[in-house]
Amino acid sequence: QVQLVESGGGLVQAGGSLRLSCAASGRTFSGYVMGWFRQAPGKEREFVSSITGNSGITDYTDSVKGRFTISRDNAQNTVYLQMSSLKPEDTAVYSCAASNRFAACTHHQSPAVYHDWGQGTQVTVSS
Repeated sequence: QVQLVESGGGLVQAGGSLRLSCAASGRTFSGYVMGWFRQAPGKEREFVSSITGNSGITDYTDSVKGRFTISRDNAQNTVYLQMSSLKPEDTAVYSCAASNRFAACTHHQSPAVYHDWGQGTQVTVSS
């Protein structure tokens, strides 16, 4: 298991940018698939992006492609989500998640494959 702590959320105007960070404990961070999810009030948790361990293969939900970039620094045990051209509909609590399950390689968009979650950080985009 790993402990995850997100930071970097806040209030930003539409069109602005934010960079979220997720710091992880543990010595095997590079072996984990890391995901970002978000949940807006009254809505279900939604997959945003994921990145595999050493290979760094990324995936994005369609609504953020071209605007968000996920990356990781295995030496610093940190995963990032650079968010640009933010829209009001991006407003949500963003959480990072970690998984070393084999299923995460192919089902990384499913919250069920992740076994460790951060507490979340609020992102609010004003119009």
